[in-house]
Amino acid sequence: MTDDYLHTWIGSSTAERITVAGRDLAADVMGSLTLTELAFLLVTHRVPTAGERRIVDAVLVSLADHGITPSSLAARLTYTGAPEAIQGAVAAGLLGAGSVFLGPAGDTAMFLAAALRDAAPAPPEDPAAALLAVAETAVSDLLAAGQRVPGLGHPVHRNEDPRTLRLYALAREEGLLGAHLRLLRMVADVHEERTGRHLPINGAGAGGAALADVGFPPSSVRGVVLIARTAGLVAHLVEEAERPIGMPLWLEAERRASAAAPEPR
Repeated sequence: MTDDYLHTWIGSSTAERITVAGRDLAADVMGSLTLTELAFLLVTHRVPTAGERRIVDAVLVSLADHGITPSSLAARLTYTGAPEAIQGAVAAGLLGAGSVFLGPAGDTAMFLAAALRDAAPAPPEDPAAALLAVAETAVSDLLAAGQRVPGLGHPVHRNEDPRTLRLYALAREEGLLGAHLRLLRMVADVHEERTGRHLPINGAGAGGAALADVGFPPSSVRGVVLIARTAGLVAHLVEEAERPIGMPLWLEAERRASAAAPEPR
């Protein structure tokens, strides 16, 4: 077997030079590209436009942190047990990105992309009607299977998620209200009509749709949003080092568990 497969466009280094995305890191990237722009370039192989960068920044900011959540608790409690390994605490917080927390961004992007991919070609004279038909089919299929519709519903924001309103407004401002965001809005409307329940588009779902609209592969979205959550988790761990809550939480949980222990038979 030859070693021709052992190469990557993403990055390389020699004694004199480091390249990232085929560019000289020191000369062409540092001081020229933001982290958002570099992440976009690495995943999509192109630098974003100013509008695309604004949308991606908004999505990342919207998902960076939401307070004492399962992911931040996991990070803080891991730090309590191993304060010498902050990387382990960050990793613990990221591992909880799944179908309930943070993961809906990727799930929504995948769901919308699949619905658009499987749909019949839209007649050019009435694209809105064609998109509505896609929404109706996608929602019907999920409801018939007894499955939840990705991107809808939030345990706190039961009427409207403020992040969603802002992302749609930004996308309109930048001319980037694409098929994924438009389909998600129709999906929410169709779901409410079919079930009689109002489930708002959540911020994670809107973020996933927005990332798909600007060119991120839907399969990459769950990973991309972890860039945002990492910033929040690092902040939680800095705060944990200064004002610990991990140890008191553990002791309180242990006290309550012991107090509620059933009598032996």
